[in-house]
Amino acid sequence: MVHETVTTLGPADVLSRAKLFFAERVPNQAAYPEKEGPSHLCLRGQGGEEIAIAVFPVDQGHRVRASTLLFDQAVGRFLATLPGSPV
Repeated sequence: MVHETVTTLGPADVLSRAKLFFAERVPNQAAYPEKEGPSHLCLRGQGGEEIAIAVFPVDQGHRVRASTLLFDQAVGRFLATLPGSPV
């Protein structure tokens, strides 16, 4: 499933928060960085499941798009922690 939101944070802040959130705040479904760049991050979790996060500029700030098959609830919770308005 694909999740999206718009935030006032920049890409570096969003990706930094994602790394901490999925390593520390979701202990039963932890996921750790596998690949990353200035505006994207791929996390790998239990059973090899992936979370892909991309951040790109829009008029209102930055759009954050995350996709996953297993971590839908955790991704939704992470996006809810970002300042801004949901899309």
